[in-house]
Amino acid sequence: MTATAVTPQILAFCCRYCSYAAADLAGSMRLDYPDSVKIVQVPCTGRVDVIHLLKAFEAGADGIYVAG
Repeated sequence: MTATAVTPQILAFCCRYCSYAAADLAGSMRLDYPDSVKIVQVPCTGRVDVIHLLKAFEAGADGIYVAG
């Protein structure tokens, strides 16, 4: 029996004005990041509540990244 590597699913909460703009620029420059990273744009990282993080884990996220 062989073990297959499972790619962790990461949910990134990104501030609209700084980190989301950086992610958008990376896409414009055709820089690659893993398909397993899903980006959620938020008005401000200060608006991310613990309930958002818990719901993400309940929905199957393996990890969460909050970038501001």
